[in-house]
Amino acid sequence: MALLAGLTAALPATQALAATPAKRYVNCTALQHDYPHGVARSGATDRVKGRTKPVTSFTVNPAAYNLNKRLDGDGDGVACERR
Repeated sequence: MALLAGLTAALPATQALAATPAKRYVNCTALQHDYPHGVARSGATDRVKGRTKPVTSFTVNPAAYNLNKRLDGDGDGVACERR
């Protein structure tokens, strides 16, 4: 356990969150408590309309995304994306 704690401390924030166990969230507000900019499957990119820029700071965690893909309203592979 101490080895995991030391490893997690050395990782950037988005990768450290990916090391947390995946769980199902009630809504995006609850998910964003653990994943502030959303959670995505591998290889996903945020789909946007107009001149808005896509979110790129989401956490890639396929297990968490698969448990919460019902929260991915636009079907782009990123659930609950937020700037």
